Amino acid sequence: MTLSEIMSSVRLLPAADKLKLIRFLAVEIDDRDEIYPLEHGMTYHLQTPQFEAGATDELNKLLDAARPA
Repeated sequence: MTLSEIMSSVRLLPAADKLKLIRFLAVEIDDRDEIYPLEHGMTYHLQTPQFEAGATDELNKLLDAARPA
């Protein structure tokens, strides 16, 4: 079965079954060692603009400059 065929079938599923499928796929991926460098059960701290002084203002300036006129 091709991915296109699977996707067509998934679109026909009720929402509850789609959520079960999501959960199943997440467990399948989580159980594999292929997601290196992340390790199962570890906590990872991510930097966000809210913790860097002035970062949000700088990001807003860049977004405003990139916005079409």
